[in-house]
Amino acid sequence: MTDHPASRLYLDHAATTPILPGAMAAAAEAMTHWANPSSPHAEGRAARAALEAARARIASAYGWSGETILTSGASEALAIALGRGVAARRLISAVEHDAVIRAAPTADVLRVGTDGLIDSANLQRVLAGQPTLLAAQWCNSETGVRQPIAAIAGIVHAAGGLLLVDAAQMPPGADADVAHHADFIAISAHKRGGPPGVGALLVRDVATLSPTGGQERGYRSGTENLPGALGFAAALAAPEDVAAMSLLRATLDDAITRSGGQIVAPAAPRHPAIGSYRMPGLGAATQLIRFDMAGIAVSAGSACSSGSMKPSHVLGAMGWSVEASREVVRVSFGRSTSAADVDRFIKEWRAISRAARAFAA
Repeated sequence: MTDHPASRLYLDHAATTPILPGAMAAAAEAMTHWANPSSPHAEGRAARAALEAARARIASAYGWSGETILTSGASEALAIALGRGVAARRLISAVEHDAVIRAAPTADVLRVGTDGLIDSANLQRVLAGQPTLLAAQWCNSETGVRQPIAAIAGIVHAAGGLLLVDAAQMPPGADADVAHHADFIAISAHKRGGPPGVGALLVRDVATLSPTGGQERGYRSGTENLPGALGFAAALAAPEDVAAMSLLRATLDDAITRSGGQIVAPAAPRHPAIGSYRMPGLGAATQLIRFDMAGIAVSAGSACSSGSMKPSHVLGAMGWSVEASREVVRVSFGRSTSAADVDRFIKEWRAISRAARAFAA
């Protein structure tokens, strides 16, 4: 394995990406003029105006013309929609984020194929005309697999249902189908270079969501996070070069394949900045330690629970064995990722893989 480099390489942007300077400055500026946006005095009215301007900028970035409910993040946005969406039945795909599973513990589960995609024919059979709220992610945070939102929405709406899209991993402008077809969209600031602790639930028709009173037009209680909203809006104004990221991932895919690794769902449509890779013969936990020692931050393809690695429910739903799924790590890019960064990761991946094979021989 190579010597410890002088600088760290961060390749875990799907977990969170560093706050952009513009977003940090916007949030800090708001803190210097802080007032409660719900207060009726002049300071409160000024805060309200700033909050509404930020709300409009967030909606505009995603091409959204419906309601925008500011939340503490995508997890809360998902919980609001799943808890209060006006539909008798809940249905989630088998590869949804843990936040969806926690928010809808009694939901029916829709299977996916080995490519991680929802099967349209099976979805039609499962809905069978029942008014249902379906939660389907735009992109899986572990594998990068993207769901066909337009096709899914057509089936759900034909059955009289509603579609909730977890778009936490979606850059603004990356997929017009989401804003065009979804009834609810959950988004998060810290995935896009904004501050943590703020997100939004985009709602096409508020009549499909039960109110509870309080702030956010009566759909979410609690003092509004003005600094967070302004930081979120500022982050969304900074472009993300998804075409460049796609080329970087293609380079990584090719190198991993030629080096004896395995790509998760190589034939499926995938996020340009997320890839999951299996290194046969070496567990993900060990890989993470070795990459970290080499100054590279990546994440495991399985979740951490109570201090021990448990098999990924996502890979399990795609037909992966427990043994194979424990050998998968995720690599994810951000605005700062360069070709040199990818080359450095590839070099280290090969060194770790060679050492593992030599040890096993």
